[in-house]
Amino acid sequence: MARPRTPAGRARLAVDRLAEEYPGGAAALCELSFDSPYQLLVATVLSAQTTDVAVNGATPALFARYPTPSDLAAAVPEDVEELVHGTGFFRAKTRSIMGLAAALEDRFGGEVPPRMSDLVTLPGVGRKTANVVLSVGFGVPGFPVDTHVSRLTQLLGLTEESDPVRIEAEVTALLPRREWGATSLRLILHGRRICVARRPRCGQCGLADFCPSVQAPVAPAARRPARPSGSGLLQASETRPPVRVSDA
Repeated sequence: MARPRTPAGRARLAVDRLAEEYPGGAAALCELSFDSPYQLLVATVLSAQTTDVAVNGATPALFARYPTPSDLAAAVPEDVEELVHGTGFFRAKTRSIMGLAAALEDRFGGEVPPRMSDLVTLPGVGRKTANVVLSVGFGVPGFPVDTHVSRLTQLLGLTEESDPVRIEAEVTALLPRREWGATSLRLILHGRRICVARRPRCGQCGLADFCPSVQAPVAPAARRPARPSGSGLLQASETRPPVRVSDA
């Protein structure tokens, strides 16, 4: 097939190829374990600068002890710190999740609001975290931009921006709304497995035949479903942090 010459053409082909490589919707592609939007929100904040494996190892005990925002808001900080210690930056993360739990209880009746404008008012929650909760937890179109998404959208020639908000605006203009959340998570998975920052595996990449940044001319690689990895979901700075842990 002809190599697409425009960002819109590359975006359309990337959506199709990535969907073959990493099938499923946003909720299925997310590697954090959760049973509710509240659990997803807390897990996403805890996932900053750590692996999903570490977060999934800490959250069962955390949610068993504090099953609701009101329970977590009333917790003894030292007890929460002990439970989330393995996720790193545990003191700051404890302040964030206890603060957002208190805000949920005080301002939203203990429920996670399904709106960006409300989510970003919560302690420790910026636009990226809010987009995760919207797309994964509520099935609402959202496009989280982490370091992988930023890097891959630039390499694919979908944007020249480096600011996450501007990347989100430019790239989502090229994608169907229904594909925003899943495409973001597929880019994250692809960045972990194939388009690795230090040593991209262009010879194994199913996007290499049209990627303008490919290191050598190659034919499209055989595509097969990827296995889950333990890399953390959020790895880049949020754009609006009351507390910077979740945005590190």
